[in-house]
Formats: sequence, structure tokens, C-alpha cells
Amino acid sequence: MNTEEFRKYGKQMIDYICEYGQTIDERDVAPTVDPGFLRKLLPEEAPQKGEDFKRMLDDVETKIMPNMVHWNHPRFFAYFPAGNSYPSILGDMLSSAIGSIGFSWASSPAATELETIVLDWYAKALDLPCFFRSDAKGSKGGGVLQGSASECALVCMMAARARAIKELKGNHHDVHDSVYLPQLVAYSSKEAHSSIEKAAKMAIVKLRALDTDSRGVFRGDTLRQAIQEDLAQGLTPCFVVATVGTTSACVFDNLVEIGQVCREVRSIWFHVDGAYAGNSFILPEMRRFKEGLEYADSFNTNPNKLLLTNFDCSAMWVKDVKLLTTALAVDPLYLQHEHSSAIDYRHYGIPLSRRFRALKLWFVFRSYGIVGLQKYIRNHIALAKRFETLVNSDDRFEVRNDVNLGLVCFRLKQQDRINRDLLARINQSGKFHMTPAMVRGKYIIRFCVTYEHATEEHIDYAWEEIKNYAEETLAAECPEEVQEQALPATKKPPKKLTRSMSTRFSFTRSVSREIFERQNSRSQLTDGCTPIVIVDTDDILESLQRASRMNGERSSNDTYDTDSTEEASN
Repeated sequence: MNTEEFRKYGKQMIDYICEYGQTIDERDVAPTVDPGFLRKLLPEEAPQKGEDFKRMLDDVETKIMPNMVHWNHPRFFAYFPAGNSYPSILGDMLSSAIGSIGFSWASSPAATELETIVLDWYAKALDLPCFFRSDAKGSKGGGVLQGSASECALVCMMAARARAIKELKGNHHDVHDSVYLPQLVAYSSKEAHSSIEKAAKMAIVKLRALDTDSRGVFRGDTLRQAIQEDLAQGLTPCFVVATVGTTSACVFDNLVEIGQVCREVRSIWFHVDGAYAGNSFILPEMRRFKEGLEYADSFNTNPNKLLLTNFDCSAMWVKDVKLLTTALAVDPLYLQHEHSSAIDYRHYGIPLSRRFRALKLWFVFRSYGIVGLQKYIRNHIALAKRFETLVNSDDRFEVRNDVNLGLVCFRLKQQDRINRDLLARINQSGKFHMTPAMVRGKYIIRFCVTYEHATEEHIDYAWEEIKNYAEETLAAECPEEVQEQALPATKKPPKKLTRSMSTRFSFTRSVSREIFERQNSRSQLTDGCTPIVIVDTDDILESLQRASRMNGERSSNDTYDTDSTEEASN
């Protein structure tokens, strides 16, 4: 493809993207295909000769787009927002065109310095403590853009591990670091993201997932008790994670209490994960939830969730950059340069090669301004509160979380099984996409405002449809007297969902009680996408009995056929 062809096809692609954005509400939110569908639609090998761009774009429209989950659809209410905006897309486009590999200042001076400046802008916009900014007087801290919050958790845990081991070693420099690993302990709540558990596995650090209070909040007293237990056993607490905006219910942990406990133990690195809700600190009225952040050693939030910036883009700040780079720095001769005072972001994370992520974030800040971004987030909050009001106005439903941002956790006041079937009917329709969680021991449906241009009409329409699906669910699942109330006598009751359809579209997986108890005996934090494991022994027993009957009937038929054949042959 030459320059003129790129100019031609590039314009076609821009037109396609614009058309996609303008007509996205005409598409189903999510497909209902089965794994392996695409292999049947594409050739077994790559073409020997190049193909026409129009054919490629046609295949995108006919084979790819119908089978995508459209995260920026106005009726997508699952997970958390996937940041997206035209300024961000343009920034990403330019970053791809430049194609820089910004591992050091020398390799990409402007990319390095823009990242530093934009992260200082960002820290000021969120009103973060001054020690997180590189431009603050006397600061040892600074920011960096990582690929995801998972990377942020891992590199911060590795920095904490390195600092703790250095203290334990003292002057015993000949002892290998691995000797001290069994002594280290990290702490989180049971509502922390599963990336913390994965980071602990990768860093080979024991993780204790602690209970929360009745509202799902991680509290200081719980942490203090766990730390005292471990200190009494001669262990070394090295890392604590608190969350602002948990995955399941957008709960804000008590940073003041946790931070004060962390201050009591010198070896602890206090990390605050604000992947989704941390962005809300751009609003003065949300900053009450960041009280206690002054105790933190590091903080991360994802502009690719709630700040209209395309994935991947996760912002992370540390109080002392040297502690981070000391843990991660690898400096071979071919990467060294004479500008020793410059920042080399290769020492701030896992990869050597780095994308020019700061460009799209710079475009977003400059296009929307702080006021525009505040307006966007306030709209999400207002719409979530509107949905909360609608749910509370119907006595059949309840809200199970404190609605402080864009997430509402709701359910029918019925058994979990019925709520699973309700979500399955919603998702099976293709009109909407929502996900579940377990909140305070109950299966709930997460309704998260995600669309950039969401309006009251989108929320009201969703609620009306949810009520319709609820009536279908109650009519199919509830006792006879409920069915009579739910449906007119002239209307045929809807069919009960099959077991496979219910589990698939409610994001659940049925297991025996033995497996359930064995799995729950291990620390397993939530990630918002792994199916919820449930005990469904009655249904499992029924399935086994049905399979047994079918096998018995098949055996009888096989015996009859064999006898007939033998008789005929004689």
C-alpha cells in the first residue's frame, strides 16, 4: 500500500468508524455465537498474494462486527466503561503512524517528556498528594503510563518486595533474595481485584485476603489484627492494597484507617487501586473518598475506563521513584546514554519497548478540558442515581450497593436462581449486555453506565425492558400464584430457560458442593469476568438421573437390536 492508497483507504476507514459510531444502536450489543465460529468463516491459510482493501473491509463488516461485543453501545451496561472518544482515537492513530519505541529518553525525547508532563497534569486534575508529582518542589515521586492496572499492581508489589528484602538482608549481601520470600506477606480485602492475587503469584509473595465490613469496606482494625498475627509468627508484612471502587459493587475502602495501620509497620508499602473510580477525583464532590491517600506509596487509575481514553492506558504514581526503578532496572550497555538526568521509562515497568500512550491522553485533556471531563462523569453519576430511583420505586426489586458513581447493583427480591435466569433472559436477547456479581452473599446484576453520550432515555428504556424480562422470569420460574399475578390469563406463560442457556448468559458455572467448598477454601479474588461458581446439587442430580435413564434406554435398545440381528442371521 503506497501513500496515495493509504490516503484513499484511510479516509474510507475514518468514514467507516464514523458510520459505526453513529449507527451502533442498530446493532445487537453482543452476539450469541459459540467458540470456534470464526474458523469456519475464514480460510485455513494466509493469502499468498495481497488482497483488495475493500474485500478486507467487507469481511470486517460481515464476519467480525456481527460477532463483537460492542462496548461503546448505548445499551452496554456490563463491567466498567471502556474509555473511547474521537480525540483519543486520533491520538492513537498518530502514535501508530510515528511508531516510536519509547524505552528511553534518548530513543524518544518528546514521547518521554510528554508522558511526564501529562501525568503531572493528571495528578493535579485529581488533586493527588504533591509527592506523586515530578514537578512538585522536593518531590521524589512521579508518574508513568502502564498497560493496565494489573501491571501497576505487579510492579508496585515487586518494588515493595525488593525494599523489604533489602531490609531483611542487612549486610548479608551474599544471601540470595529468594531465601527471604517465604517470610513476606501481602494483604488485600476479599473484594480486591484478582490482579492482586495474580501479582502475588508472580512475585511469589503470600497474599492474605481479609474480610470486609457489612458494606464491603476494607477496615483498619481487620488489617491490624492480621498484621499482628503475622508479626507474632516472625513474618514480614510488606504490601497492602486498598481499593477505591471495587469491581463487584464500586465500594470505597477506608483509606484513612488502612493508611494509619500501614504507617505503624515500616516494611509495608501501601498501594491504592483506583482503576475505575480513581478518575472520579477530578470532581471536587468525590474527593472525600480519597481522604487517606496521603498515606499511600503508590496509586493507579485507568483513564481507559472513565476518562474517555482508549485502552491501553493505566496511570500510576509512586511516592519514591527510586524504590521502583531500583527493583526493576536492567541497564545493558547498548541502552545506556549520556543524559543521565533524564527519565527512562523502561525502568518503571515490565516491558522494554513502550507505546507512545501519552499522545492520546494529551489529546483527550486538550479536547475536553477539565470542565468537559467533569461534565461527562457527572452525567454518569446522575444517570446511575436515576436508575437507582427507578429500581427502588418497584417493590419487587432492591439495590444492594451504595450508588456513588456509575454502578448500580440490583436484583429481584427472589432466590438467586431466579435472578440468574433474569440476567440470562436480558443477555440472551442481544438488546442489552450486563454482568453479575456476588454482593453481601447475594447474586446481583451489575448495571453500569458506560456510554459516552448516555441519556435519561437510554436508562428509562433499559428499565422498562428489564421489568418486562422480570415478568417473563417470574412467570416461568415462580410458583403458580406468582404466575397468575405476573401474566394475564390470556397470555401463554413463557418457557423456562434451558440449563445451558441459563448458565451461559448469567455468567455462572454449576459445580458440586465438594468442588465449591474446595475452591472457596483458596483465596480467589474477583475480576468481573470469570463465571460465578454456584452450588446446584439438585439440578446436577436431576441431570445425572436423566442421563442414567437415557443410558439405560439406550442399552435396552442396543440389546434388542443385537438379539434381532442374531435371530435374523440364524
